[in-house]
Amino acid sequence: MPAAGSGRRFGGELPKQYLKVADKPLIEHALRSLLAHPGIDGVVVALAADDPHWPGWASLCGKPVVTCTGGAERADSVLAALRSLPVDVANDALVLVHDAARPNLRGEDISHLIESASVCADGAILAAPVRDTLKRASGDVIAHTEPRTGLWRALTPQAFRRDLLLRALEAAIADQMIVTDEAMAIERLGLHPRLVEGREDNLKVTTPADLLLAEFLLSQGA
Repeated sequence: MPAAGSGRRFGGELPKQYLKVADKPLIEHALRSLLAHPGIDGVVVALAADDPHWPGWASLCGKPVVTCTGGAERADSVLAALRSLPVDVANDALVLVHDAARPNLRGEDISHLIESASVCADGAILAAPVRDTLKRASGDVIAHTEPRTGLWRALTPQAFRRDLLLRALEAAIADQMIVTDEAMAIERLGLHPRLVEGREDNLKVTTPADLLLAEFLLSQGA
């Protein structure tokens, strides 16, 4: 779980993963949603150096929580977490990467993702089909409408074999390529991760309005 970001886009002094929703920080909801699943053995959280907000969890839901120091970009943090996995985690073990600011992950989506990634050598990601009409901008006016057929929104978790993801991220960093999710790094190797349709309420909190929506969804158990 990469959690070294400062949340600049959200605004405010507190990194967004520590903002409280339903009486718990976003990152706690995200961690518990993962660790409550029987297929998850533990989690590594990549934190900012000297993070003063981390509560110091060593375990949650009876499973280990390990921390490491992340980096400036998402890929740096995920790579650091992969390298910090316990020595008994096999090179071909399936690893999931989940956003610290996605508090509304459901167990059935984790099950579907694990099932798909277990049989697809290129891995798999949770995703949702694009349903809105998409406009290409030219300045502040519409240039044209983009066809949405075949377009999906990438969600998390994303699941890959440990050694494959390690190789993909190392290659992206070596090429000074900023990848915005793990699947993008895998795609650069010429591979094709599988799309697993997930719940569209698995939202990532990026704005204050998202925070209010997340609180509503969690209160409803949606």
